[in-house]
Amino acid sequence: MSQSKLYESAESALKDIIKDGQTLAIGGFGLCGIPEALILALRDSGAKELTCISNNAGVDDFGLGLLLQTRQIKKMISSYVGENKEFERQFLGGELEVELTPQGTLAEKLRAGGAGIPAFYTATGVGTQVAEGKETREFDGRTYILENSLTADVALVKAQKADKAGNLIFNKTARNFNPDCAMAGKITVAEVEEIVEIGELDADEIHLPGIFVQRLVLNSTPEKRIEKITVKK
Repeated sequence: MSQSKLYESAESALKDIIKDGQTLAIGGFGLCGIPEALILALRDSGAKELTCISNNAGVDDFGLGLLLQTRQIKKMISSYVGENKEFERQFLGGELEVELTPQGTLAEKLRAGGAGIPAFYTATGVGTQVAEGKETREFDGRTYILENSLTADVALVKAQKADKAGNLIFNKTARNFNPDCAMAGKITVAEVEEIVEIGELDADEIHLPGIFVQRLVLNSTPEKRIEKITVKK
């Protein structure tokens, strides 16, 4: 490698790539597998008029909810937004544009974007508001709608382990949307809990090749907040 992918902090990793008006793909599902340090650095960058592609918008005081508090997000492309009161307030007040997308469709839009596929047909959403204004076509007697794929100026993702070449390993369900977001980003920054030397990772264990990751940030002690704790009485 001619240049190291490792940056000393989340702030330094974002400093020269984050701008007003960008589209960002951000990994995570609820609060599971979100790039906590990178989201904080994004908030502190002061960038505004952002479009965020993410399954959801965190909660009011954690995850992308922090950027809603500071009014840095102009549009959300997401699947589920029910855990964020500020999101609800901004949306109902006409302050926030929302493009609700079925969860599987959102994942495929990111995957297709990362694979260089501009659009695809899906039966999901036919006959609902999701299909309004979209092209339809019949295959074998069934109606499908055409969905455009998604790409992002910058992708922020979270992984458990990386080597210095940017090859990533995710922790079980914390993988969720992270690989799809990483592939869809023109520049991808990965926040990881452990970084090892090149060659230390078993090639068969790697979930995402380093070709999709341009920058790495070490966060060895993430908070990993639990969205809803359910315990026995």
